[in-house]
Amino acid sequence: MKAFSVPDATVLILDSEPVMRAVMRDALQDAGYLVIEAGDLGDAVSRLKECRPDLLITRPYINSMPGRMAADYLRSKCPGLPVLIVSGCMDDQRVNDQNLLGELHVFPKPFAREEFLAAVKQVVETARKSPKAGAAR
Repeated sequence: MKAFSVPDATVLILDSEPVMRAVMRDALQDAGYLVIEAGDLGDAVSRLKECRPDLLITRPYINSMPGRMAADYLRSKCPGLPVLIVSGCMDDQRVNDQNLLGELHVFPKPFAREEFLAAVKQVVETARKSPKAGAAR
């Protein structure tokens, strides 16, 4: 499974559903990622004070706030933070349209573990190669 990891990558999972956090956490940890969890936006802000993750994974809505707004808020605290929104309510066209928006990436669920890990690796590696990433770190 380590083939899906990026060395020294830290992932912040922001999801109010403990079961979904656990599924993603277990997959990421098994692949070699350091995982930090947050159940709400306030918790995520606290985690960002402790470290700068390489990726934020969240859902379309957090505490009744659209995931995009939550991601933008967190990125104001941690500029350049790449975001992967995991959503069960998006068809292929909506996923592609959202992915064109830039620093937000959308990944549909349900998902196969290998596909999820490959998407995480791709987003982290792309962010590390970006000129913005070097300035933000």
